[in-house]
Amino acid sequence: MQPPIMKLTQRERYNKQSLGVLYGRIKQSRVLMVGAGGIGCELLKNLVLTGFGEIHIVDLDTIDLSNLNRQFLFRQEHIKKPKALVAKESAGRFNPQVKLEAHHANIKDPEFNVDWFAAFNLVFNALDNLDARRHVNKMCLAADVPLIESGTTGFNGQVQVIVKGKSECYDCNSKETPKTFPVCTIRSTPSQPIHCIVWAKSYLFTYVRQSDAKLRPLTTRSEVFGTSEDEIPEFDHSQDSENAAEIENLREEAQALKRIRQSMGSDDFPRKIFEKVFTDDINRLCSMQDMWKNRQTPTALDFDTLAKSSASGGEVGESVAQRDQVIWTLAENFTVFCDRSVLVLPGAVVF
Repeated sequence: MQPPIMKLTQRERYNKQSLGVLYGRIKQSRVLMVGAGGIGCELLKNLVLTGFGEIHIVDLDTIDLSNLNRQFLFRQEHIKKPKALVAKESAGRFNPQVKLEAHHANIKDPEFNVDWFAAFNLVFNALDNLDARRHVNKMCLAADVPLIESGTTGFNGQVQVIVKGKSECYDCNSKETPKTFPVCTIRSTPSQPIHCIVWAKSYLFTYVRQSDAKLRPLTTRSEVFGTSEDEIPEFDHSQDSENAAEIENLREEAQALKRIRQSMGSDDFPRKIFEKVFTDDINRLCSMQDMWKNRQTPTALDFDTLAKSSASGGEVGESVAQRDQVIWTLAENFTVFCDRSVLVLPGAVVF
């Protein structure tokens, strides 16, 4: 008795005609895509429509409002959700025949070892992080799995096929030390001191460099005071909207940012900005449990607790600030933050 003949979908018939002898191999392939951002969204769509049998997606980041202008798999209702999980859900609609697995995790986590990489036929890099790209390059070489490396800088793009023993690898040529850093790294997963410095400058201050090489305040607002999250476009307010809960969360955050902006120069300003940055945002990150499987969970700070244990006053803050070559305690950091946020921030942001 002959086995039943399986009917091909219109998409599968098109792929079989266009891919020819490669169709069978692609359909049985198990591939890994690292990164679900600007490149990742476009790449995942292409992989799904091409008909790769099984696709694994790894990304540590969550979706931000600023992503929506180019990362088309994401919508307004997806803000604050893991990119990998949403990308799987959105891309799956293009071709339900493809098996998709999402991992909201860091590709450098121990669970993604050499044996895990070796289980794939092909790996695609869609990263904006130099360190992570180097790590994937090393893992693919160790596992002897072909890697297709891609990246963008401004309007320039590059792609490189890396096959062990047949082509140069990602680290064969020296790479320039990055002078800019991905927003997702700065906001959610800082791993180096420079990340914290850039975060403070981009989140609380925005500067431009004049021709005389001096820094001056920019005339547009920085993120916590500006348009990145608090001036959100109109939402679907219908009662049957499945996004109602997420829209309400965004509205509450927008109002919180507005209240911070309105309180600049007041005695309440240090508390409001402290609780937004060091309490509310940290609690939001802590709620993403998958992110902390293999790393230490951050601890949200309490303003009142630190206020009781810290000295305050302009003279105290000034004396601490002058000791800029020593590591400050948490209490000293808190003192300087409260003193300087009242004195510096209102003058640093020009409306």
